[in-house]
Amino acid sequence: MKNTSLLICLLLSFSASSIAQGDAEKGKAKSIACGACHGADGNSAISLNPKLAGQHAKYLVKQLNDFKLASQTGGSEGRNNAVMNGMAAALSEQDIQDIAAYFSSQTGTQGETPENFVELGSKLYKGGDLERGITACIACHGPRGNGTSLSGFPDISGQHTDYVKAQLKAFRSGDRTNSANGMMEDIAKKMSDNDIEVLANYVAGLH
Repeated sequence: MKNTSLLICLLLSFSASSIAQGDAEKGKAKSIACGACHGADGNSAISLNPKLAGQHAKYLVKQLNDFKLASQTGGSEGRNNAVMNGMAAALSEQDIQDIAAYFSSQTGTQGETPENFVELGSKLYKGGDLERGITACIACHGPRGNGTSLSGFPDISGQHTDYVKAQLKAFRSGDRTNSANGMMEDIAKKMSDNDIEVLANYVAGLH
């Protein structure tokens, strides 16, 4: 399973051929409402709300479209979130492209990894756990957690610990099911609460 997940990561990285096209200046104006939860420049001060600054545009476009799809299907498809479904419902495709372009053009703030999570986090992030079938995060997110813009793998570097924990648990429980080819769902199901705690704290300091 580990080798299969690695292969999928590589294939998606090289086969993706398009990047979201949008106008960052128009996106700035369209994203005013987003600032209440994510910060005007995408650097959320609320630990359960993700930082969007510097995130890959293609990934942001996918998430907004998935939220919109959830709003149209009563949550049976896409990415279901009570707040974001409503926010995305009225957005046009150009709105989504523009907002994604704006946030991706901003600079994300750096986080910090607590000292007691550095060694354990590095081991799990870089090496995974072969015995339990946990793929190394580095395979798709890279050595600094920056992901790749073409494949759509997100930049998780410096992301809020609480947000990362919440998303890994959502993937594990099946509350979130919109990762590429179900990779995150498959990996998260094999993670313990401690694994999630360690990784969420570790990636907070990657940059």
